[in-house]
Amino acid sequence: MKLFTTLYILLLAYIVAALLFWGFSLYRQNERIFQQELIHLRSQIDSTQHPQLFNTSKQAYLDKRMRRKQQFTGEGGTFLIVIFIGASIVYSSYRRGIRLSQQQNNFMLSVTHELKSPIAAIKLNLQTLEKHQLDKDKTQQLIGKSIAESNRLNDLCNNILMTSQLEGNQHQAIFEKINFDEFLTYILAPYQQRYPQRIQLNLHASATPISADKLMLQLAINNLVENALKYSADEVVIQSFTKSKRLYFRVSDFGNGISDMEKQKVIMKFYRVGNENVRTTKGTGLGLYLTDKIIKQHKGTLSIKDNKPKGSVFEMMLPLA
Repeated sequence: MKLFTTLYILLLAYIVAALLFWGFSLYRQNERIFQQELIHLRSQIDSTQHPQLFNTSKQAYLDKRMRRKQQFTGEGGTFLIVIFIGASIVYSSYRRGIRLSQQQNNFMLSVTHELKSPIAAIKLNLQTLEKHQLDKDKTQQLIGKSIAESNRLNDLCNNILMTSQLEGNQHQAIFEKINFDEFLTYILAPYQQRYPQRIQLNLHASATPISADKLMLQLAINNLVENALKYSADEVVIQSFTKSKRLYFRVSDFGNGISDMEKQKVIMKFYRVGNENVRTTKGTGLGLYLTDKIIKQHKGTLSIKDNKPKGSVFEMMLPLA
């Protein structure tokens, strides 16, 4: 990256210097042409005998010199502007390519980790059941953990698959009227079983239905809840309410929060805060990106706010049916 930037700056500086050199040469050539024209004029017209004719002819040559200067300046300035515009486009494209490559590399690292973790946990649970005669409660506990890990694996696959389908315009959304609070209660039931002390519900959406694709909306809600549980060790507050013919769904956590500079970046594909090599939290960088696309497809908005005194609030707004 540094080598490319250095070579790029040197090449750009050389092009600009060459352009300025040729511009200076053209100006000098223009002056020489003007001086030759004056010499020719003096040889043709005597300025003492025909001063008016001489001055008129001289003014014509001066006008021609000015037009040539304006032509050089205009064409050279336009060319210089085009060079800088092209250079900025090329450099920004290269930078975007580098960032995308780094994000894709982070994505592969995180996906590998995300896939291996539940597979390893399921394998360990099955090996334990195979090798040991456990009592019923212990057996059910291991089976429950395996099911939870398989659900996590399924959510990851759904995120990857849905992202691919949405970007390729291959997913045909099926909208239907649903009661949001009933739908939300169904979605959050597994989370309340897994995290009985960490989920706090405050559901006050009216019975007025919304129009939504159940699969896509469930995926968006799961991503927001999983994200809050992942980045906060404290309880997570989940709220729903209606206001001005709109439905609001909020997930509030008490983690480290997100800086103002990162708030717009976290919904970018593959983007994750921090260094992938030392990060301890799980994720692929697709969850919030996919959630934002799903909410926009439902003609809603996703906003990220600060939770006082600490943490973040993810708010989803959807129009009522």
